[in-house]
Amino acid sequence: MHRFRKAMLAGCAVALALSSAARAEDAKGPPGPFPPWQHGDNNDATPRGLPFTVPEVDVLADFHGSLDDPKLVLFVGGNYFFAMAPLVKAFEASHPEYKGRIFWETIPPGLLVKQIEASGTVTVGNMTFTVKPDAYFAGLKKVEALIHEGKLVGPAVPYVTNTLTIMVPKDNPAGVKGLSDLGKPGIRLAMPNPEFEGIARQIKMSLAKAGGKDLETAVYDTKVKDGSTILTHIHHRQTPLFLMQGRAQAGVTWQSEALFQQQVGNPIGHVDIPDADNATAVYAGAAVKGAAHPEAAKAWLAFIRSPDALQIFERYGFKPYRGG
Repeated sequence: MHRFRKAMLAGCAVALALSSAARAEDAKGPPGPFPPWQHGDNNDATPRGLPFTVPEVDVLADFHGSLDDPKLVLFVGGNYFFAMAPLVKAFEASHPEYKGRIFWETIPPGLLVKQIEASGTVTVGNMTFTVKPDAYFAGLKKVEALIHEGKLVGPAVPYVTNTLTIMVPKDNPAGVKGLSDLGKPGIRLAMPNPEFEGIARQIKMSLAKAGGKDLETAVYDTKVKDGSTILTHIHHRQTPLFLMQGRAQAGVTWQSEALFQQQVGNPIGHVDIPDADNATAVYAGAAVKGAAHPEAAKAWLAFIRSPDALQIFERYGFKPYRGG
């Protein structure tokens, strides 16, 4: 009887923990180390039915909204996933016909292209679904290349710029002072994978500016081989998580991502990179060829560079694109 009661209490404790975790996205308490970090705000679907999110176990952090007959589908490079909730809210305020009918993804831009090439089909865990985008957003050069390939319809619409920073755990326990420190054997890194994360190109340029080819090779070759550089699949989620878990001591990200982590209260800091060594990205978008909702794509592309949208981007350190 004692063993039975003990087992029952243990079972209740597990059930309570899972129930609490499942409601985590609807709670308004401090964020935890595992994504998603926005308490369900990055989802415009109504109603939502059963809330079931178990951090670390059952999470679709970079897929937002409802697949039930969306009227606008956006494929957005994940570098500003955190800005999408206020952007969608502002867009729906001026376009109420789309309220609750927008679906968006924020996985790396290279992976979004692979999904486009797979006719919109993607498998996440045990779930496979198909959703075809109306508009695609990434770096300007990538968008222009996809227009040239015929996957997107021009013109490209540039709207904001971003710069790099070194993300570190709060208080920077490894004492990282700049890019040159990233080549040191004792510093464990989380770095974007060049295979499908466009930011890796700008990072390599910055490493070369700061320490020449030797520094770039140390970070992206030598340390990858010896295991002290982890190449991420989705750096805007993995880098802050790995830092909070102690698996890495530094990682180069866009400055907006570090600012977001600090704004939500996660124990993350950053080290500025001097302008002379930094790189600037220009964000752009375009309609997807054969989009099911071309007018909706056109409306979003007009909105994304509006004063309301630019004001939202500026909260996270983005700057309006001024041309050139």
